[in-house]
Amino acid sequence: MPTTLTAFADVTTSDSALRRFLHGLPGVDAVGLEARAAALGTRSIKTTAKAYAIDLAISMIDLTTLEGADTPGKVRALSAKAVHPDPTDRTTPMTAAVCVYPDMVATAKAALNGADVKVASVATAFPAGRAALPVKLADTRDAVAAGADEIDMVIDRGAFLAGRYLDTYELIRAVKEACVRPDGTAARLKVIFETGELSTYDNIRRASWIGMLAGADFIKTSTGKVGVNATPANTLLMLEAVRDFKAQTGIQIGVKPAGGIRTTKDAIKFLVLVNETAGEEWLTNQWFRFGASSLLNDLLMQRQKLSTGRYSGPDYVTVD
Repeated sequence: MPTTLTAFADVTTSDSALRRFLHGLPGVDAVGLEARAAALGTRSIKTTAKAYAIDLAISMIDLTTLEGADTPGKVRALSAKAVHPDPTDRTTPMTAAVCVYPDMVATAKAALNGADVKVASVATAFPAGRAALPVKLADTRDAVAAGADEIDMVIDRGAFLAGRYLDTYELIRAVKEACVRPDGTAARLKVIFETGELSTYDNIRRASWIGMLAGADFIKTSTGKVGVNATPANTLLMLEAVRDFKAQTGIQIGVKPAGGIRTTKDAIKFLVLVNETAGEEWLTNQWFRFGASSLLNDLLMQRQKLSTGRYSGPDYVTVD
């Protein structure tokens, strides 16, 4: 199937056209969505399949530090952990990326020293997104100029919840353009909806379609900075959206649940959601990520248990 948005060319020509399209999307059956997510979460995998799932989950993690107290030393240590999550076992996969604030991108890039780990940077006045457009674009350009491979932007939830859908779309388009480097290459763009603030599943579906129509490379649940972050239900809904979008356009979009995913059992539930909803094609770190740094330590401990038969405990891994 050719990759094209021709069928949706008229949808974003005006705010009224976009509103008609978004409000014409099928309503979400909340009870059915949550029941399916819960049912898929009961699937059990063991032995070799579990070992494969653990390694896959490790390879999908965006190892993240987004604190006011971040230092170059902390970023260098996190980058070292991304490359060798378990220094005693070099068969452990690298994580997908290290995610930092824009001013730490160059530090992470230097620390990774060419390793096959991406540098992701939050931008657009993360996490609240409360800044003027020129500030958001400058934030993005600074991160890209410093070497960011990926940009994690936040939408203006206030604009979206006020029904200013075209403004939300145009913000994403503008940031997408700011991701392009002078040589024509571009950082991949992850669009964060902060699903915990969108109130309804219908809003999450609408935000997903705005992000995909605007050129997002990934759609992402959350910043990890609010009370409700990634859940199986909201992630399932977003996986359905990217599946349907690809069926209609041929364009594949990634999904990143972030915040609140802390255990190996949690991660495996999400991998089952991906396989059963979007399909095996999404089961790579090119198209699915976990924004969950604390998850890595539990995955490492479970991996050690599978290989040695002993549970090593939290002292076995570094504290990030």
